[in-house]
Amino acid sequence: MIDTIVEPGLLIEERRRRICELVRAQGRVTVDALATRFGISQVTIRGDLATLESAGALTRTHGGALTMPGDQPLDVKQLQHHAEKLRIAEAAAALIRDGETIILDSGTTTAEIARRIRTLELRSINVITNALNIAALLIDTPSVRLIMPGGILRRESNSLSGPSAEAALETLQADRLYLGADGLDPKVGVMTPHLAEAQLNAKMIAISRQVVVVADSSKLMRRNVSLIARVEQIHMLISDRAAPAEAVDELRERGVAVTLV
Repeated sequence: MIDTIVEPGLLIEERRRRICELVRAQGRVTVDALATRFGISQVTIRGDLATLESAGALTRTHGGALTMPGDQPLDVKQLQHHAEKLRIAEAAAALIRDGETIILDSGTTTAEIARRIRTLELRSINVITNALNIAALLIDTPSVRLIMPGGILRRESNSLSGPSAEAALETLQADRLYLGADGLDPKVGVMTPHLAEAQLNAKMIAISRQVVVVADSSKLMRRNVSLIARVEQIHMLISDRAAPAEAVDELRERGVAVTLV
């Protein structure tokens, strides 16, 4: 059941992001409750739900919608925790210095970092990425020299991975890796459901002087199938202020610098 919070006057895109967050958090929403919460008609809400269902963000039911199980496409993930990802990206991009070589892992938060890089006053940096959407964001940025390792495309994440991608990274070195996360357990480390991407991420970690995990608070205390990096391999976490205090405390105790934005 949706709580009694009222959020009238939101722009269409922001309202649809909030609907996605509510569905994900609660598992089920109703048209009546959404119309009341956002101060709009039920007809408009039904239109929102139809659009979000077409994008794969949820499943419509009679009188409402349910969460969509399984892996979600990148354009759906972009709708979730968007404001937090923008703040995380701004803090992450502030670390970049002229002349550095950085790696941007695939993901929605790292894509926001790429957007921030477009606005930075830099003379020259090298950006290694396995993500086609990130490469597209930076392809016309004069200060960026793009390096892509190739590999096999996974369409859900717009990312390249596999043995050829791993081999390409072996000859490279980076100052900093910005690593996305599907799950981060402070007792275990960073995890993903995708084995091939985990193997490529391991190569990225091996060639990077600093590993910075960028993950909104919904990813903390969550486990997945494949381990990308043990806690001891992480130098910094940038997350949002809703991060569970117990997770933040444990990560700091284990030597991870945590920045909350």
